[in-house]
Parts: sequence; C-alpha cells; structure tokens
Amino acid sequence: MAIAMRVNYTDVLRDGTLKNFYVNGEKMGYQFDIRLSYYRGHFLSVIDELTLKVDGREVKEEDIIFCLHGKEFGVNQLKGATSEFWGIKEPATIRVFQKDGLETGNHEVDFHMIFRSPYMPISETEFMPIDSSECKVMDIK
Repeated sequence: MAIAMRVNYTDVLRDGTLKNFYVNGEKMGYQFDIRLSYYRGHFLSVIDELTLKVDGREVKEEDIIFCLHGKEFGVNQLKGATSEFWGIKEPATIRVFQKDGLETGNHEVDFHMIFRSPYMPISETEFMPIDSSECKVMDIK
C-alpha cells in the first residue's frame, strides 16, 4: 500500500459517546460514535482496514460491529456494502461485544481506519489510501 493521505476535517472519535450497551438488561459491551474525517462521504465498501485497541488491548475483528442507518455490519462485511453510503456529517457507531463492557472512567481508544478514494487513482489498479484514524482518551460514566 502507498502512504496514506491524512485530512483532518473533524475529530473521528466523537466526545461524549463512549458508553456501555445492554441487551435484555445485561451489559453486553460498549460503543462509541465516529465520523469520517474527509471532505466527502464514501460507500462502506471502500473501507480497507478497520481495527481497534482499547487501553492497549487489541479488539478481535469478530467482536466489532459497524452501525450506520440502523444497519449493522461486521468488519468482514464492509467490502460488500457497495450501496451503503456514509455521509461526512453522519456519525456511525462502533459497537464492541465484550462481556461486562468497560468500567467507569477514562479509556484510551485507538481507532484505525483506512479507506481508498475511488476517484483518486495512483496506478492502474490502486487508489489513494486515506487515513481516518484517531487515538484519544474517552470517558465512560
């Protein structure tokens, strides 16, 4: 892969959105909102990399769900989401299945996402990779 271009239009990790989620009254994990740090929206199918570390621990891909427009996608399903458009002003939710969620307090969230810009070819078979990642300390109450 080529060096990824970085364009900081907005914070990727949305302050005040880290929280635990519950199913039938049982704490099943945690979630937070993200935004695309770019000047235009893209289809989910252009996302090439999506990884997450929380408090230095890598989250398994199968435990991450990408939520947009009331739909849920596993990381491995994003490449097939060719008709799901993510606008630049729309937050998406990252949901992580983790028994008992996160404890109250501060947590370092290291979110990594690379997508390709389909209108910026850099060769006959490759497109410009865009880095829409961020690492910050977020608070869960």
